[in-house]
Amino acid sequence: MKIVFLDAATMGDVSFEPIARLGEFTTYAGSTPEEARERVKDVDVLIINKILVDRQLIDSAPNLKLICISATGVNNIDVEYAASKGIPVRNVAGYSTDSVAQSTFMHILSLIGGAPYFDRSVKSGDYSRSGMFTDPKWNWMELAGKTIGIIGLGNIGRKVAVIAEAFGMKVCYYSTSGTCHCKDYPCLSLEELLAVSDVVSIHAPLNERTRGLIGEKELAMMKKSAYLVNMGRGGIVDEAALAKAVDEGVIAGAGLDVFVTEPLPEDHPYLRMQHPERMSLAPHVAWASVEARTRLVSMIADNISKGW
Repeated sequence: MKIVFLDAATMGDVSFEPIARLGEFTTYAGSTPEEARERVKDVDVLIINKILVDRQLIDSAPNLKLICISATGVNNIDVEYAASKGIPVRNVAGYSTDSVAQSTFMHILSLIGGAPYFDRSVKSGDYSRSGMFTDPKWNWMELAGKTIGIIGLGNIGRKVAVIAEAFGMKVCYYSTSGTCHCKDYPCLSLEELLAVSDVVSIHAPLNERTRGLIGEKELAMMKKSAYLVNMGRGGIVDEAALAKAVDEGVIAGAGLDVFVTEPLPEDHPYLRMQHPERMSLAPHVAWASVEARTRLVSMIADNISKGW
């Protein structure tokens, strides 16, 4: 059995041994569309992360029996065309729940707690020169008693809710599907959630209901003291509107792990902020703890082992 991973560099230095022992396994750091079509000519199992698997690529692989994606979403695969060819598509789910939830609070705590400011205060020597035992200039606030509004209460959203409760936060959520399936927390309309939340945390997939969900109008509904965190997909938020809202103080700040275009273009509004200290940015790594990537490889190997 020939197995090929077309963009294995996205997985970092994690061991692929669970997959390698299943057959003749070849990895490529990355692949252009032309390279991809050449590299799948005789493969039985195709593994990809962000590579586009369209009709052309599928037709270039006459022996293809299975497509595995090293992610949960399959929006970069023509699933219907694969099915018409009798080729199943298998994703992985739940591997990064703890990783993403932890990263969510990394952003929240950094933004609300003023971690970058205090770190600079000490390392720059400002604290040493101040003559004071403390630095009271940054007004950081407690999470206890604050409200977190979660957009998308799936596995990750629920984990975020549990952690938020441990900090003493009140939790509410907005269901992007329109079905309020969880009775543990109040289910609000989007407008209500934006108005009452001190932190709005997005954990929804990108689809026809969530694309452009948060724009200029929605940001204006939030408290001036509130923060927006997006750990779902970049297209859920109007990026230009968010950059403007944060710079102008419409909201207090934002933490972002995902973007419409990845990697982020060098001329992106987020990189031209007048107040960059109000933004906490990460290069789409919330899913990628060592433990999550190790689980991911094992789950891909399980998907291959199930056959087709």
